[in-house]
Amino acid sequence: MPTDSTAPAQSLIERIAHMQDVKQYQELNWEGSFEDYLGIVREDPNVLRTAWQRVYDMILAAGQQEYIDHKKTLVHYHFFDDERSGGKDAIFGLDIPLMRLVNVFKSAAFRYGSEKRVILLHGPVGSSKSTIARLLKKGLERYSRTTEGRLFTFEWVLPPELQHISGGAQHHPCPMHEEPLRLIPEEHRQQVLEDLLPEHTRYPMRIEGDLDPACRQIFRELMQVYKGDWSKVIGHIRVRRLVLSEKDRVGIGTFQPKDEKNQDSTELTGDINYRKIAEYGSDSDPRAFNFDGEFNIANRGIVEFIEILKLDVAFLYDLLGATQEHKIKPKKFAQTDIDEVIIGHTNEAEYRKLLNNEFMEALRDRTIKVDVPYITRVSEETKIYTKDFNPDRIKGKHIAPHTLRMAATWAVLTRLEDPKKHSLSLIQKLKLYDGKQIPGFTADNVKELRKETNREAMEGISPRYIQDKVSNALVSDASESCVNPFMVLNELESGLRHHSLINSEDQRVHFRELLAMVKQEYEDVVKNEVQRAISADETGLKNLFDNYLENVRAYILKEKVKDPYTGEDREPNERLMRSIEEKIEVTEALKDDFRREVMNYIAAASMDRQSFDYQSNDRLRRALELKLFEDQKDSIKFSSFASARVTDREEQAKFDVIKNRLIRSHGYCEVCAADVLDFVSSIFARGDVKEG
Repeated sequence: MPTDSTAPAQSLIERIAHMQDVKQYQELNWEGSFEDYLGIVREDPNVLRTAWQRVYDMILAAGQQEYIDHKKTLVHYHFFDDERSGGKDAIFGLDIPLMRLVNVFKSAAFRYGSEKRVILLHGPVGSSKSTIARLLKKGLERYSRTTEGRLFTFEWVLPPELQHISGGAQHHPCPMHEEPLRLIPEEHRQQVLEDLLPEHTRYPMRIEGDLDPACRQIFRELMQVYKGDWSKVIGHIRVRRLVLSEKDRVGIGTFQPKDEKNQDSTELTGDINYRKIAEYGSDSDPRAFNFDGEFNIANRGIVEFIEILKLDVAFLYDLLGATQEHKIKPKKFAQTDIDEVIIGHTNEAEYRKLLNNEFMEALRDRTIKVDVPYITRVSEETKIYTKDFNPDRIKGKHIAPHTLRMAATWAVLTRLEDPKKHSLSLIQKLKLYDGKQIPGFTADNVKELRKETNREAMEGISPRYIQDKVSNALVSDASESCVNPFMVLNELESGLRHHSLINSEDQRVHFRELLAMVKQEYEDVVKNEVQRAISADETGLKNLFDNYLENVRAYILKEKVKDPYTGEDREPNERLMRSIEEKIEVTEALKDDFRREVMNYIAAASMDRQSFDYQSNDRLRRALELKLFEDQKDSIKFSSFASARVTDREEQAKFDVIKNRLIRSHGYCEVCAADVLDFVSSIFARGDVKEG
């Protein structure tokens, strides 16, 4: 009988045991005869898909969403959100490059030619090339564990009298995880497929390629033993479920070039097992060979080449054959068939070397380059930093509102080329790219801006630099409990002196000028935010809105307005309407159009049985807030706020109301709310107030 001291441990073990999914384990470790496998193929032809087809279906299985961006239809593939891992490797702001990548997989899946190419992810450092490759590998591992993504391989099971054929082993797994139907003689494969498969399948299904050298030898010797009776040979086959795993080196390979002196092509195609040569008497006996190169173990899946263009020229011969012919050449053996996606990534400098190297022409001809640029939308760039620096991860420190967005703004500005239209500033271009509306510019203008660039988003500051400097600000003594935008921007500026990728003083000066631009942008943002906090009087805004609307309706319908005090009919209050409209730069010439727009908006909302209030139209809401702020600002002593001498109880009460609004509605804490009020009040006190 167990003692009391062991009871809790046993209870915990039982709880852990109950967490295990025994049924799933049995499914993932399914084994059966060759006949059983034929039944699976007949039921689900998708088990015969090539690696390219499987990867394409894996991406589609996660779902997709179409949307319009600047009059262009784009597709967002949810696979790259990495939801299964909590967004750890999520890709932001790269829908267009990812669409191009998925189109390559689609072409390859339907055998239009892309399956005979290397995918080369090309772009600046820190642009998510490695993350994309990692997502594909990680995703394929998971997909192979699902019913939709399952695939199978086989092993030889030999009785004692025949174990000499496999080198003394009873069980001999296929070293390259081959498709079991490759055991069918080539001349009979088409007939078998016609018998197994329905008349129409999504992809063109074929049984291509031959067995690897080790399985070929076992197959050949068993055929001799059974005098050509294929059915008896197949009796030694045990088909099993294949679960891909990078850690176990099953179906997922990764190759990273070393220095040129240590590079060895056997790392790709396997090597001789010298200890077994004496046993088998020949170094060309497949039983004396380790089929464990990256190409071998990645068969049926993906092989990733890190910094692929650092490969020695000798490696390229293996790479060329693997892409075009889907064959590799292990030492001392004939060419061996493979079925795998080959994906590599490289940076700008290495790619330029490729273009200038005449020995690399054959590789260039077999490469599909997919540019992976930096992000050019601030809202998407901000998501990268929000993912890393959020309340769930940052304990004991508060990051002030706009801090990460201002860092992202600077990062994106460093990647943009100056607009050729002299009427457009760089910060305005950035806002247009981010979907903001600027009077006088349309979606067509945005498309023109993108077309007129040369190398936009292929140069600039990497997200890694921003992440490093935000980290520095978080651990700095200056940030006791809260990190504000100026702390981060100062870190970004001080780090420019030692940035290893900035190779000219002119570039360093330009980046500093962009930082000054970001600081001005932040100043405008927080001024507007404090203005909103000051004017965030719901009753005052509603009354002003109702008053404006009543006058606009009368103006459009050419009616009178009843004076609430005298009861007399009077003309619409033009002065009131213009004082509001001017806040959002509605000119005298455009006032009628704006007023009709408001009335049309109300009519449309009414037809849809929706209410229309001051928050329904963003431009009108902003105009009302600015008008109310203008009416109220004279009653607030900004100089006392700025000098930190708020001694008057009435003034202190006003200060606390505004601060609490910032905390409640805009995400500030006590510290940064007081800091931002102090900062903005100093601007207001000196009369530097920009409306709009």
